Amino acid sequence: MTHTHHKLNYVEFAANNLAATKAFFEAVFNWQFTDYGDEYTAFSNEGLDGGFFKADLASSPANGGALLIFYSIDIQSTLALVQANGGEIVQDIFEFPGGCRFQFKEPSGNEFAVWSEKA
Repeated sequence: MTHTHHKLNYVEFAANNLAATKAFFEAVFNWQFTDYGDEYTAFSNEGLDGGFFKADLASSPANGGALLIFYSIDIQSTLALVQANGGEIVQDIFEFPGGCRFQFKEPSGNEFAVWSEKA
């Protein structure tokens, strides 16, 4: 892996249920994980490398957390996958200049969004 000086390289999230969080991201986004013990799991090659650590916390824009946003060429099918795999839609698809997006929480409560150029 190439690392670029002063560029974002890694992100970490709390997760109260590592197994459910891993299963969700594997099913919806086809992520692969490497476990480091019972309280940490890492992902890579997903646009930004990172991991989830065991903790009773969650990241949400409402409490000052960053909102990481996925891109989808078919936002309707991504929304259906999120719902079918235990994700909670917190803001349904809405339009903005240049596209549309929705926001969801994964099983451990971390909030993410998905955007596309068209609904």
